[in-house]
Amino acid sequence: PEFVRIPGEQFSFDAVPKVIDAHDALPDSMQQIILWISLIEAMSFPAYAGMSQGYDRRPGDFSFDPLGFYPSDPEKQKKMQLAELKNGRLAMIAIGGMVAGASVTGHGFPYLP
Repeated sequence: PEFVRIPGEQFSFDAVPKVIDAHDALPDSMQQIILWISLIEAMSFPAYAGMSQGYDRRPGDFSFDPLGFYPSDPEKQKKMQLAELKNGRLAMIAIGGMVAGASVTGHGFPYLP
């Protein structure tokens, strides 16, 4: 949000007064974000390699559940998958609303004039 910034002159309130303008003002930072996202995506390659050896995984199943949150009962699995799907959709709508609000009004968080 508008009240928290990364240390450094290029990220200061004077250099980038509105967060919505950071995309155009900091192109090097955007390249770094794409790099980190690419590295995180590359971590899914072992799951894809397992698929070529006959291991058929469900979408989103990376066989990583160290705390054991995923239930073993199929009915509870369906309920948890539906809850996760709904939470993800709500998060996408929320961030879209935040970006649209900042773009339309020209004000950042908390989107008040």
